[in-house]
Amino acid sequence: MLVLCSITGICVTTAAFVGRHAFASVLDTVQHDLENRLRSLRIRAGGLRAWIHAWLGFLLAAFLLLWLLTDGPVLAALTVLVLTAGPWYLVRRMALKRREKIEDQLADAMVMFSAGIRAGLSLAQALDLLAMECPKPIRQEFSQIINEYKMGKPMERTLREAKERLRSENFALFAAALLASRESGGRLNDTVERISRSVLEMQRLERKMQTETAQARKSAIYMAVVPLFVLVVYFFVDPVNSRLLFVTTLGQIVLAVAAILNLVAYFWAVRILNADF
Repeated sequence: MLVLCSITGICVTTAAFVGRHAFASVLDTVQHDLENRLRSLRIRAGGLRAWIHAWLGFLLAAFLLLWLLTDGPVLAALTVLVLTAGPWYLVRRMALKRREKIEDQLADAMVMFSAGIRAGLSLAQALDLLAMECPKPIRQEFSQIINEYKMGKPMERTLREAKERLRSENFALFAAALLASRESGGRLNDTVERISRSVLEMQRLERKMQTETAQARKSAIYMAVVPLFVLVVYFFVDPVNSRLLFVTTLGQIVLAVAAILNLVAYFWAVRILNADF
């Protein structure tokens, strides 16, 4: 009996240790992802781990409160699951929108840079011109590059860090042209002009793709909204049976599975219609 209790205790301790380690690993992954996205939004991520713990505490309290109010653990768990992904999804969308705006502004910035080089400006002077004349948000990125350079950081390092920070293919081409020009020389303005023309052509094709898939993207939104509309209609047509979806465990499970499948279908459709897929 003592041996069995000892083995059971060891198993429980090991499971608890593995569980804590896995939970900490998940938190580290979430924190690292949020820090990168907040950094791309130029938002300081100080104390992010404490905010994550506070949010988890709020989610636990919300789950218990919804369970008590609705007497439905399944619906409470589904609501908390949606709330859990909410902040991450909003930050991700904000970072994506900012990166798309930078991509749109980059071609014009390269044309301005090429004109500055042709007028006799140095590389640093041309980047300083972009930091003053370009619109936000790309102006913020060029301002950081030139400010770090003026503080003594090598230009090559500032460009590589900006490339890693922005994660933009077009900016990566632009930075590669600048780095190659500093290392081996050559006509930088001609190279940047060719890259800007290529970027403009890619943007034209992406806009054409967005226009041709606009109706399909609207259909994906309608597909996600219609089930909720049908549920509301059925609640007025047959309130007795519709109420079973909310007050019985089996009904809550069916409702939760339907909601999850609906969300999966919507994001799958958006993924397929994405021009970068």
